[in-house]
Amino acid sequence: MTLHLYDTYSRSLRPFVAIEEGKAGLYACGPTVYDYAHLGNLRTYLFVDGLRRALAFNGMEVRHVMNITDVGHLTSDADTGDDKLEARSARSGKSSWDLAAQFTQAFESDLALLNILPPTVWCRATDHIVEQIAFIRDLEAKGFTYRTQDGIYFDTTRQPDYGRLARLNRDGLQAGKRVELGDKRDICDFALWKFSGTPGQRQMEWDSPWGLGFPGWHIECSAMAEKHLGAYFDLHCGGEDHVAVHHSNEIAQTQARHGTRLANFWLHGAFLKTQDAKMSKSSGDFLRLQSLVEQGVDPLAYRYLCLGAHYRSSLNFSDEALLAAASGLSRLRTLVHGLGQASGDADAAWLARFAAPLNDDLNYPRALAVLWELLKSALPDGVKKATVLRIDDALGLDLARWQPVVVEVPQQVRAWIAQREQARRERRWGDADGLRVLVREAGYEIDDTAHGANARRV
Repeated sequence: MTLHLYDTYSRSLRPFVAIEEGKAGLYACGPTVYDYAHLGNLRTYLFVDGLRRALAFNGMEVRHVMNITDVGHLTSDADTGDDKLEARSARSGKSSWDLAAQFTQAFESDLALLNILPPTVWCRATDHIVEQIAFIRDLEAKGFTYRTQDGIYFDTTRQPDYGRLARLNRDGLQAGKRVELGDKRDICDFALWKFSGTPGQRQMEWDSPWGLGFPGWHIECSAMAEKHLGAYFDLHCGGEDHVAVHHSNEIAQTQARHGTRLANFWLHGAFLKTQDAKMSKSSGDFLRLQSLVEQGVDPLAYRYLCLGAHYRSSLNFSDEALLAAASGLSRLRTLVHGLGQASGDADAAWLARFAAPLNDDLNYPRALAVLWELLKSALPDGVKKATVLRIDDALGLDLARWQPVVVEVPQQVRAWIAQREQARRERRWGDADGLRVLVREAGYEIDDTAHGANARRV
């Protein structure tokens, strides 16, 4: 069975064939650490984690590289405005370096709470200035750069196919442009290196062949991806908002330097929306994972919610949807725990049934449905448990470690549960239902398992 993935570059579903047999190089655009990640950001990293787990499920050894943007990302994609870290520093009174460390640590904590596998390599933009300068010098030697008053820019007019990833209409952009070009020659040109202005005006600045300054946002990913994965590797991922500018510019840079499109596959996840509007940090109104934790919501309920929508489809977030996901996850955990200990090998037929939608462009909603079918099957409990745990290697719900919370159940509630069990054995279903209502009114819910009934607080 072959994994098929939708490649944004070719606009087609393609069979995944690794450049090096048995190994996959994966680069994922990480956060700009000027603020906390919001749930929309984290949906993208859940998608990337799902891809990584699917590759591993198919027997691939994955080298996963993620960048941390701690310099160079300006408030406008048109290379104008302040550096986001510097601007946050000015507002907060903390240094850019301290802010970057604070928000990086918070991001790593969010990933752990969502059971997202940490990347093989974390790479910070500020740790790769030498590589970025070397990249720009090569572009300069090949005639792809020009100098303006505020920096060194990439000349996109040198590439007739610039913007192919996004299917950009250059003529349309030129006719409809409403932005101030400044010294840029073309609306699509972008900064490779920005000048600092007065020395010491910025906290983050470095010497370069062109003067004191800092790298542009796009050059970091091309330089770091090349260092850690090579000039042409298997997979590059990010949110759909990266297609038109950031990823198009990454491709342009690497085409100019090496003649490759950087990655064989380009994959993009769709937005998380609230009331049909994109969740955005720049709006100042966003929801953090920690907000859910403070409300008593298990972070993995959010992971379960995201598994219910295809990564290329937008997902509307609501309290009702999250509550339903939390309920579904709770029921799943209880059923899996009730299977007892795993025994024997995972069932090959059920694994194949699960792999079919998984390998159809990461169709996790359908794959999750297969898991529920498996739980209702007549497979022996021990084998069923082994199969579920193997499937969870791809789902990432951490089902093996979950244990029910031990609650002190009042004696009267225990008595009702025992009476209900007896009524069920005697097929007195009406009496059993009435006893369940009494238990629920007392603040408890009954979970029926293969090993008896358990009570939990509601």
